[in-house]
Amino acid sequence: MKYPFFQTVAAVAGGAATFLWGGWSALLGILLTFVILDYITGVLAAGYRGQLSSAVGFKGIFVKIMIFVLVAVAHQVDRALGNPGVFMNAAIFFYLANELLSITENAGVLGLPVPDVLLKAVEILKGKAESEEPPAPDAGAKSSPTE
Repeated sequence: MKYPFFQTVAAVAGGAATFLWGGWSALLGILLTFVILDYITGVLAAGYRGQLSSAVGFKGIFVKIMIFVLVAVAHQVDRALGNPGVFMNAAIFFYLANELLSITENAGVLGLPVPDVLLKAVEILKGKAESEEPPAPDAGAKSSPTE
């Protein structure tokens, strides 16, 4: 063991990711990328407008962390209901659409034209978030533990 501290940190992070989000997935990686890019473009847009603020920046970090907390909550709801990622994927698509919209707005602040295909992608992601529906409950399942 050459670097036991880093191996321990990696093991703990992997265990936490598995518990919180069911492991790391491509969708979570894409969400992380969008979150980071939105934060960066938000800082650029604020700098362009002359409105950089460390207090606002820290609040932004807390908001970004909360996105992953809510995705973890959605995963736990999936686990409780026996759904295979339905609520978690819906939450991820919702936040992907939100982050992409914010990135395109930040580009607009900087005076960049936004390709129509990216605006269309926002609508597609919104549609995916709205179309994710949980499976219908079993007809034979009891609706409460007292039945």
